[in-house]
Amino acid sequence: MSDRHFDSLAARFAEKIYGGAKGAIRLAVLQADLAEALPQRPLRVLDIGAGLGHISLWLAQQGHAVTVSEPAEPMIEGARQQFADAGLTAEFIQCDWQSLSEHVQGQFDLVICHAVLEWLAQPEAIFPVLHQFCAPEGWLSLAFYNRDALIYRNLLKGNFKKLKEQEFAGIKDSLTPQQPLDPREVAVKLAPLWNVQHRSGIRVFHDYMPLHFQQRTELEALVEMELEHRRHPTFAPLGRYLHWLCQPNA
Repeated sequence: MSDRHFDSLAARFAEKIYGGAKGAIRLAVLQADLAEALPQRPLRVLDIGAGLGHISLWLAQQGHAVTVSEPAEPMIEGARQQFADAGLTAEFIQCDWQSLSEHVQGQFDLVICHAVLEWLAQPEAIFPVLHQFCAPEGWLSLAFYNRDALIYRNLLKGNFKKLKEQEFAGIKDSLTPQQPLDPREVAVKLAPLWNVQHRSGIRVFHDYMPLHFQQRTELEALVEMELEHRRHPTFAPLGRYLHWLCQPNA
C-alpha cells in the first residue's frame, strides 16, 4: 500500500466532506479546540496535507501567518482560490510530507495534520517530521479517522462478516480512508515525542443517527450538541474522527 493523494477527487471532497453537516461539525470542533488552546498572539502555522485549506483559511482570518502544504495540485489550487476569494495571503507549497524539509525552514507555533494519517502507508513515519517542525513550546493539532468508531458503526449495521474479516479499508477511488487508526496504537507511537494535552471527538453522535433524524434536525442544533459532547468521557472516543492537541515532550 502507498500513500493516497486526492489529485482527481477535489470536487467530490469539497462536496462530500465540507458541503454539509459533516464538514460543519468537523470545522466547528477543530475551531473550538484550537481557540481554547492557542496563545492569544500571532502564530506561525504549518498545515501539512491541508486539502482545500479550510482550517488554514480560518487561522489566517485570525491573523496568523499560514504555510499551506498539500501534494495534490487540484486541492492546493482550490486552497489558493479560497484565500484569494477572502482577500488573504499564505505561503503555498505543493509537495508530499516526505519532501517538506526541502521547502520549509524553521519551526512553527502550530503544526496541523488533519485527516492525513489514515491515507498513509506508514502513518507513524510522519511523527518525527511533525516534531521537527514544531517549536518547543508549540502545538500539534492531530486529527485522524477512528477505527473504534468504524467498528461500532458496523456493529450497529450488523456487518459482522466484515468485522470478522477485518475489512476496514475504503474501496478504491472512494473518500473512505484506506487505513482507520486504533487510538491506543496511535497513543503509543506518539508517546516518545508528544504529550497529548486535549482529546476531542469529531461527530460523536451525528454519524450514528438514522438518516431521517439527521435530515429533520437543524444544523445549528447539531453543531451545538456536538460541541457540548465532544469531550464527554463516554462519547468522545466514539467520534468518527479524533482530534488530539499535543505538545512536544521536554
